[in-house]
Amino acid sequence: MEPETLDLARLQFALTAGGHFLFVALTLGLATVVAVIQTRAVFSGDPVHARMVRFWGQLYVINYAVGIVTGIVMEFQFGMAWSGLGHYAGNVFGASLAIETIVAFFVESTFLGLWIFGWNRFGQRLHLALLWVVTLTAYLSAYWILVTNGFLNHPVGYRETPEGLVIGDTWALLTNPSTLFAFFHIAGGALVTAAFFMAGVSAYHLFRRTSEYELFRRSLRIGVFVALPAVFFTAAVGGAQFPVLREYQPAKMAVFQSDPAEMARLQGDMAAKFGPGDYLPSEAWTRAGAIVMLSVFGLMFFIAVLGIVLGSIKWAVYHLRPWHVLLMAVVPLPFVAMTAGWVFREAGRQPWVIYGLLRTRDAGSALSTGQLRLSLTVFGALFVLLIAVNWWLLLRAAGRGPSGVALGTDDRSEDGSYDPPLPVHSY
Repeated sequence: MEPETLDLARLQFALTAGGHFLFVALTLGLATVVAVIQTRAVFSGDPVHARMVRFWGQLYVINYAVGIVTGIVMEFQFGMAWSGLGHYAGNVFGASLAIETIVAFFVESTFLGLWIFGWNRFGQRLHLALLWVVTLTAYLSAYWILVTNGFLNHPVGYRETPEGLVIGDTWALLTNPSTLFAFFHIAGGALVTAAFFMAGVSAYHLFRRTSEYELFRRSLRIGVFVALPAVFFTAAVGGAQFPVLREYQPAKMAVFQSDPAEMARLQGDMAAKFGPGDYLPSEAWTRAGAIVMLSVFGLMFFIAVLGIVLGSIKWAVYHLRPWHVLLMAVVPLPFVAMTAGWVFREAGRQPWVIYGLLRTRDAGSALSTGQLRLSLTVFGALFVLLIAVNWWLLLRAAGRGPSGVALGTDDRSEDGSYDPPLPVHSY
């Protein structure tokens, strides 16, 4: 693949993967929080928690529905622009991608549909169990994606044949440290994303002195009290990855630490082993991704600590409007931090698409520069549109508050508005 064509292919994959990940982070976190709230609603019978389930559940469904479309595009990338990767190692990671597709597009989507449309048709506990299946399969789907990504970053469990790579040790592939660390890191980051989102939306309604003050008081407290342990857990798992990276991807760590002597030594070693070429990742992208990620996580930590303090003061929750403004303003921070983290993870393994085995330039399809420009334009426009539509729908539904929720209601009155569910089915 020509250098310009390769750059376009990499840019296209980066934009589509990054765009899809914005949906994944919020979906994973919201699913978990909504499942916990519904559990509380079922076993306590608290009507406020029941209404919280419907409100936050509707925002979760919106994000999931639009995000699933972006996930479909990701499946096309391997065959369209990266057929060389599929031919060489598809027998290793193809199974994990297939399982992820089955989990996400069949199991998770089916149970989510039952949860959405079966609100007034199932018993409370069965309906709750449906959401927990959705939540657990969402994490299972993320795990299978990371089995593939972990293999690309740290190939284990494979065996080389004349036709390419095949699975040699399934257990080693499934327990790859690169996969497990990334999974828990992302799981924690998803909770951070949901916590900041909940706190920001709740702060908006409390700032406006909404009549739903009790619902949003509780929601804001959930957001701020989840944020701090989630930030701490995510940062701890992220920090635990650095010793692993020093062993498996020393060039990435040398670039991150800006160690010229180590960089020169590693470049010489890899050139001697693999032949002439530049084997160091882009210093600009690798270091910038790490610095942004670490800086934003530090900022979120201080905001989360402040949230714990102020969230414990009832007057502050209701009346401290500068804090409400701050919580609204910092909603994007988790998305920035997680995107920067992915830049650090992926840019730092270049020039390898499979670290130490297959170079990125050898993994592309036989596409022309014009073809990739066209596909990049189409996919880029599509993702911009989907992201814009998703946030418009989310902000519109969030701004309307619980009175505009349609989730969990079946019957319509003559004016088209939704009636509340029958009391016998309510939480």
